[in-house]
Amino acid sequence: MPAPVIGITSYARDESELPCFSLPVGYVDCVVEAGGDPVILPPAIAEPARLLDSIDGLVLSGGGDVSPSAYGGDHHETIYAVSEERDRFEFELLRAALGRNDIPVLCICRGLQVLNVVLGGSLHEHLPDVLGETVPHRTPPRQTCRHQVRLDPASRLAEIFGSAELEVLSWHHQGIERLGEGLRAVGWAEDGLIEAVEHCRHVWCVGVQWHPEMDSSDRRQSRLFAAFVQAAQDLSRRKNGR
Repeated sequence: MPAPVIGITSYARDESELPCFSLPVGYVDCVVEAGGDPVILPPAIAEPARLLDSIDGLVLSGGGDVSPSAYGGDHHETIYAVSEERDRFEFELLRAALGRNDIPVLCICRGLQVLNVVLGGSLHEHLPDVLGETVPHRTPPRQTCRHQVRLDPASRLAEIFGSAELEVLSWHHQGIERLGEGLRAVGWAEDGLIEAVEHCRHVWCVGVQWHPEMDSSDRRQSRLFAAFVQAAQDLSRRKNGR
């Protein structure tokens, strides 16, 4: 059986001296380690839904903030790297993926927020304004940090990680306010912020607010990519009658 092809959305267009679409290597490395063949999906592609016929699994990566206009939010001075091009691309791609039951979806950090917004949810524009600083979700101005996450013991994620308690690598300043339709919260930080969700109807759709692809010091985090790539393999085999 060929390795499943995993599409990973890239970061937004970088208009610096050498314009480019980029993606941290952790996403690629984790997919390869789990047995998948990664392909990077830049937001310049028109009609993104057609890409789903060429991949077996979809990863929505992290990156800049979702435009507040997409969820009825307000501008905040800390909002950064908003890309209408990337928002449109990922919204359309994700809506199409959620309409299919042959492609697993893994949403990481910004990806979880995109998932929530696409399903009608909203975001806190800046967590310290709402939740204070009892749990650091990132170190100012924009550095990673660690904190604890509690998982629903009955969730798919708790089964994958083999535990209902995790220390995670965190790097975000926004988070879920109102939960999107069809999503179930299955993970929480100590300040009550939703840190993980699972789709109630899709065959395999999981979102985490932390960055498992950056956390090579915790080998448990690789289990998430392993489970995702295995789901892509299984669904591809079923789709092709193998």
